[in-house]
Amino acid sequence: MDGEGYRIEKERAVPYTGGRYRWARWGEPADGTSRERSQLPVALEEIFLAGPRGFCAGVERAIEIVEKVLGVYGAPVYVRKEIVHNRHVVETLRAKGAIFVEDLAEVPDGALVIFSAHGVSPAVRDEARARGLRVIDATCPLVTKVHIEAIRYAQDGYTIILVGHEDHDEVIGTTGEAPARIRVISSVEEVAALVVADPAKVAYLTQTTLSVEDTQAVIEALRQRFPGIVGPSRDDICYATQNRQAAVRAVASQVEVVLVLGAANSSNACRLREVAEAAGARAHLIDDPGDIRPEWFSGVRQVGVTAGASTPEFLVRETIEVLKRGGVTTIHEVQVVDEDVRFALPRELTEIPSGSRQDRSRLFSHQ
Repeated sequence: MDGEGYRIEKERAVPYTGGRYRWARWGEPADGTSRERSQLPVALEEIFLAGPRGFCAGVERAIEIVEKVLGVYGAPVYVRKEIVHNRHVVETLRAKGAIFVEDLAEVPDGALVIFSAHGVSPAVRDEARARGLRVIDATCPLVTKVHIEAIRYAQDGYTIILVGHEDHDEVIGTTGEAPARIRVISSVEEVAALVVADPAKVAYLTQTTLSVEDTQAVIEALRQRFPGIVGPSRDDICYATQNRQAAVRAVASQVEVVLVLGAANSSNACRLREVAEAAGARAHLIDDPGDIRPEWFSGVRQVGVTAGASTPEFLVRETIEVLKRGGVTTIHEVQVVDEDVRFALPRELTEIPSGSRQDRSRLFSHQ
């Protein structure tokens, strides 16, 4: 037992109170208000905490880009779309001077604008260039890889089947690289209805944040329909998505209920809930601990906790504090793999001396 009356048992050790990155220390909402605390029936005994969980390297990079630009050049800094899909992150950055817009038309001519981690289409880049906007690109490098593959396949004359959700920002950006050649599907059932110019020249790509199992099923259906189909050397589902799904699957096999911290518009968080349910647990997607409902835990003794790749670690800590009030005495760390991935910042930012403030007119080249 520790001084707070519960024990932490680590199947592989990464302390839940740690958090590798400084973003994990965000502990107050942007407006300074306190969070509502849920009351639970006293029945819970154990928490199984998934690892890896929370921020991935692409999310950390995107947030650091916004913070560094704000710190060096000051507010305002415009960001097209949510930098990542999490309102706590967005609200915190907004309080520091970031202005989030849905469309570049909302950005004044010549201003600074950051593209979100989900990527943009060439049409958006062209619009920014035409209006003289100074741009820095926070697109996740793994999403950029998918864009490059789409361009390559399109130039080689392939019809590209993009497995993903057509209304997701990442898919919209990728489709924009070759709209005449890309077909978006999200299920096995859609494969039979595909119409392509040449069945012998078909390629597939995937949205990075989908369920591994669902994507494998769709790809297998594509291979049966188009035996000569080509694709990347391995599926484009990112390492973080795969690792977090493996971790929640391991946790879900040991508990009755899983809480997934993440936004409803976060594809990877929604997939974590689906993976947990497929593994046999009841799963609930929550934005923060205030969403917890006592009725979920009637007769429940073991509960799992994980977080989507856009979710700050402080929300995990707050959730654990709420669950402890339900009688938890033991926290198990279920760490299926250790992550040590970092993505470099854009060159324009790595060349800025630490602690300096510079004339914003010298910031970024027109892109």
